[in-house]
Amino acid sequence: MNKRVPTAERILEASRRLFNKKGFAATKLTEIADDVGISQGNLSYHFPTKKDLVERLRDEARRRAQERRAALTPGLVADDYVEHLLFGMTLLWENRFIFRDRSQYADASKGWQADPEMAADFEELFALITRIEEEGMFRHDLKVDLQTLTRSLWIVSRYWMDYLHEHEWRDEITWVDQERGIQHHFAVLLPCLTAPARRAFNTALERASRQTDSHLNDL
Repeated sequence: MNKRVPTAERILEASRRLFNKKGFAATKLTEIADDVGISQGNLSYHFPTKKDLVERLRDEARRRAQERRAALTPGLVADDYVEHLLFGMTLLWENRFIFRDRSQYADASKGWQADPEMAADFEELFALITRIEEEGMFRHDLKVDLQTLTRSLWIVSRYWMDYLHEHEWRDEITWVDQERGIQHHFAVLLPCLTAPARRAFNTALERASRQTDSHLNDL
């Protein structure tokens, strides 16, 4: 017999879906309650305000990122790089309203505050770029500024999800979308690499594609 999903978890999933689709400001608590099939009073018992919902969803996204980072075991740099991209793209897409609608729910009186997980994601990417340099994978005829390259690559990955939503009207991400996003990312990175390094990164993407396809077939 299937275990019943707790009401609070169903509320959070409905909130995430509606916030992503309609935006934080446009989504009403009554809509969330109707989507879950409960009264607004029941919803308010678990989460009195929409801001409470955002904070819980944001905390969950941060927890996932922190747990992943704590469990990282370095492998081949190309494989580690692709895994980093896929995790970040997926987490951003699943919680895109958190970044897209920040001005709608943030407390203006506290001023702008950097998101610690976004900063950690950037630092992880910079560490990967540094590993690429240390392993001699950059072309010797180019002078690569690691910070500038990292910023350029991070921006491509960060805003790929916004592009899918705003220009292609995607409500759900697929592996094909992820693969396309990585190809845009690679369009910035690979021209900086030696031919053997480019082959290593393309092979890493192929491995990730096969593993993902196998996982999807098992679902």
